[in-house]
Parts: sequence; structure tokens; C-alpha cells
Amino acid sequence: MAGSRGQVSAQARRRAEMAYDDVLPHLGEFGRYQKRIYLLLCLPAILCALHKLAGVFLQANVKHRCQLPYEFDNATYNIPEINMTIPWDSVTQSRSSCRRYKANFTEEYFEAGIPANKSVKCDKWIYDHSVYKSSAVTEFDLVCDNAHFRVMADSLFMVGALLGSIIFGDLSDRFGRRPIFFLSLVLQVVFGILAAVVPEYYTFMLCRLVVGSTTSGVFLVAYVIAMEMVGPTKRLFAGVVCQFFFTTGYILTAAFAYFIKDWRILQASLSAPGIIFLSYWWFVPESARWLITKGRGAEAKELLIKAAKENKVTIPEDILDNLLPRPDETDPNQQASQDKCKTAEKKSSLFDLFRYPNLRKKTIVILFSWFINSGTYYGLSWNTSNLGGNDYLNFLLSGAVEIPGYSFLLLTLNRWGRKAVLCGCMIVGGVALLLTCLVPSDANWLIITLAMIGKMVITASYGTIYVFSAEQFPTVVRNIGIGAASTSARIGGILAPYTLLLSDHWRPLPLLIYGALALVGGLMSLLLPETLNRKLPDTIAEGERFGAKDKSDLEDLQGNMEDICNNSNMNDVKK
Repeated sequence: MAGSRGQVSAQARRRAEMAYDDVLPHLGEFGRYQKRIYLLLCLPAILCALHKLAGVFLQANVKHRCQLPYEFDNATYNIPEINMTIPWDSVTQSRSSCRRYKANFTEEYFEAGIPANKSVKCDKWIYDHSVYKSSAVTEFDLVCDNAHFRVMADSLFMVGALLGSIIFGDLSDRFGRRPIFFLSLVLQVVFGILAAVVPEYYTFMLCRLVVGSTTSGVFLVAYVIAMEMVGPTKRLFAGVVCQFFFTTGYILTAAFAYFIKDWRILQASLSAPGIIFLSYWWFVPESARWLITKGRGAEAKELLIKAAKENKVTIPEDILDNLLPRPDETDPNQQASQDKCKTAEKKSSLFDLFRYPNLRKKTIVILFSWFINSGTYYGLSWNTSNLGGNDYLNFLLSGAVEIPGYSFLLLTLNRWGRKAVLCGCMIVGGVALLLTCLVPSDANWLIITLAMIGKMVITASYGTIYVFSAEQFPTVVRNIGIGAASTSARIGGILAPYTLLLSDHWRPLPLLIYGALALVGGLMSLLLPETLNRKLPDTIAEGERFGAKDKSDLEDLQGNMEDICNNSNMNDVKK
């Protein structure tokens, strides 16, 4: 029966998907219904930002020094006799935070005024609570030899984001966008609150890993639902505006942390608002496009009728009827030919992106660009406490500069082209970050300014690479290519906390590393062809031809791909 689940041919479903695109002009590409659902789905992005960036304050690297043998646990951080108790660290150009002089610290020792000539490692620490009342660092002593644990939680959070994008992405394709969105949301709330009450750090890191995975389930699935109901001409606008909600969460993170000084209360406060979004169960429908891909055209038709009513438009009945898959609609000969083409499409894999020289070059550049943009974006976001000055103000500025960054995209992507924006932003960001090494130490305001310029343009380039990459990959491997690019980005995010650990040895070093990588990435992006107003490639042959300067072997490649669809004997297909 038409519209029944799981009893329709792949061709019928493809026809129904094409029919959905015919519905959108009648429904309106971004009508009242889409705007309402879009707004509801963008709001959870605020929560995802809170969780992704809260590590800056949850695991704040608080100033610390050795607890001296004669001090009690409630001793204050500042002491008058520091010259006689704490050695000078020539690397950081300050008093050591991990060693103390090896001495008895008797009254005679202090009266002599001559520091000991040997030092020992700290076994206990005194922390400066003037900025942070508490953090996971102060509670679990994640300093000095244990400093790597401080960044491990943020790194594991990004590992979770990588796993979540794979797991929840697959589940949402199998079982629907809506149920996986709510599953992710429930897990985010539960494990977010658990992270606030666990008694030791290993469990805290595990909870953060799960929360990291749910940010992919909540944000990416919501993003997909929103984008699947927006018309083609509005998708760029909708995709960029969604990022403004993430930026709002970024800024709110600073506000939460400023007023809530206890890290456990802060973690619980960031997680609890997720309960509100559980009410979406009664307001957010399943994606009509997903319903169609699963042969549930009748449900999609009913949903679109309600949407049309809210948009105050009428969709012709014959167009709506096309959403209903008809298993017997295709001529057998035509179906056989289409099945051959589909077989050819299935044969396409990630390896095809590296098999041919032009595709290989573009894929390597794209993967490298995603790696750099993600690593630099999160590295700069988490590095605000190392810039000097007020940690909260630095973090607030780092979030605020994203607003002009994304606004810049809305104004330029469809005018200047993707290539110019991506290349220009990465080069400007790289130069700005590299210039920080030339700034004298007493001009801290200039270091912050250059870092914020770098953050603003990297935000813009990160937004550009999303659009640019999708337009570079051929249709038959587009999802595979974007999946590989997303994995590369997550690896950049996973490594970012460890790069920041280098600031313990030399404060400008992380900025120089990110600056050099961004500069190289910007120059490499010149190798990519412009995609603005260009017909996007569908097949592997078209992808290899797209932007290629050397036309050799392209005809042979095209001939092989055509054989797949035209040759009746599939055994003759050339690999």
C-alpha cells in the first residue's frame, strides 16, 4: 500500500525526495512554520556552547605555590618571605609554582637572608582564591606533574564530540532525528549533573566525555532538522544565523562563571536548563524529509499540511500526493538501468577521494583546513586565561568577536566567493597570532587585541569551510567527505588542550603554533577551486575535473564511470 513502511523501492523513495523539493516553493522556503521550529531548534545550541567552553572555568589553572612545611592548609597565597622559600623559575620568569627551597625554614634561616642552594618538588600546594573560589584543579591538585590531567578532561570532551557525531549521526539516520535529539538531551542533563557531584576526577572526566558526545547529538541533529526544512536559497542564512546562538551561549558562559564561583555549582547550573528543552517533545516534529526517505510519505504529507496551514498557504494536492512512494511506478528496464547507476554510486568510497590526483589534492587541503580551524578555534577559546589581564573579560571578548565574524560571512560569502574569504581570513588570523611574539611583555593589551583579531577571523574561516567543503566534494561521496573532514576537525580539537599546556613553559608558544598553522592553511586553500555560482560535481569524474588544471586521463575516468551506467554486463565494469 502506498505510504507503507519499508515496502517501497529505492527509486520510489528518491522520487518522493525530489517531490519534497517541489513542495518547498508552495510551502515557502522560510515561512512562519519554519521560523518557529528553526528558533526552537537553535536555542539548544546555547546549551552546547555552555558545555563545550565551561572547561575554561571548571578547570581554571589557578595560581599556586608550594605549601611550606610550617604552613597550615588555610594559609594565604601571598607571603612576605617568598624570596627565601620559593626559587626563581628562569623559564617562566617568575617564582616557581612547583618547587620550594630545601631548608628547615628556622628563624635563623630567615634572619640570615641567604636562600638555600637546593630545591625540592612540592607535595602540597596553596592556591590563590582571589579570582576563583574553587575549580577542579584546586580540589584535585591538577598542577605541576599532574597538570596533564587538567587538559585531559577537555581533550576527552572532544573525543566524546567525535564519537557522538558518529554514533548519534548514524542513529538519527536509522531511527529519526527527533527521538535521537531527545535521547541526547536526556543524557546531557543526567551526565552534566553527575559531573557536578562525582567525588573523584576520573569519573568527572568520564561524565565530561559523555556530555561531549551529547553536544553532537543535540546540536548537530537539531541543525540537520532545521536545515532539512529550509529552502535552498535560505540555507546559507539559516546555517550562519544558527552559529549566533552558539555565540550567545559562549558569552553566557562568562556570565555564569562570573557570578557562580564554585565549580561544582557552576557545572550543575550549566546542565539544569536542559530540562526545559525536554518540553520540545510536544512542539518539535520529525523531519519531513527523513520521513520521506523511510517511505513514510503519508506522515510527511500530514506534517506538511499542518505547516502550510500555519504559513497560510495551500499546497496543491497532486504535489502532496507525489510524496507517497509507489512501488510499482517504475518501468523494469528503467529500474534496471537506475539500479546499475546506484551500484556505481555505492562503489564510491572515501578511497576515491585519494585515488585521483586532483581530488586527492583538494581532499588533503580540506582535511588540513578543518584540522587547523577547529584546533585554532578551540585553542583560542580555551586560552583566554593565559593572555593576561581579567580572565572573565578576555573570555567575554573572545565570544563577542564571533558576532562580527559571522556577520562578515553573511555579507561576503555570496559576493566575494568562498575561496577569497577562507584564504583571506586564515592568512589574516595567522599573521595576527604570529605578531604576538613581537609584542613587549608590558603591552599586554596589544597581545589581547591581536589574539581577538585572530579569533574573529578564524571564526569566519571556520564558518566558511563548512560551506566550501560541501561544495567541493562530488555528490556520490559528499557525506563521506564531510564526515572525514569533521573527524579531522575533532582531532584538532582533541589536541588543542595539549597545545595550550605549552604555555606553562612559554606563554606565547600556543599562539605562535596556531598562527603558523593558520598561515600555512590559508596559503594551501589557494589550491582549491572557487565554487560560487558553479555547478557542483555529482560524479567522481566531475569531481576530478572540477578545478583541475591538468586534463590528462580525465576522459578515461569519465568513460569508466559512464560504462557503469551504460554497460549491461556489470562484470565489464572497470574499477
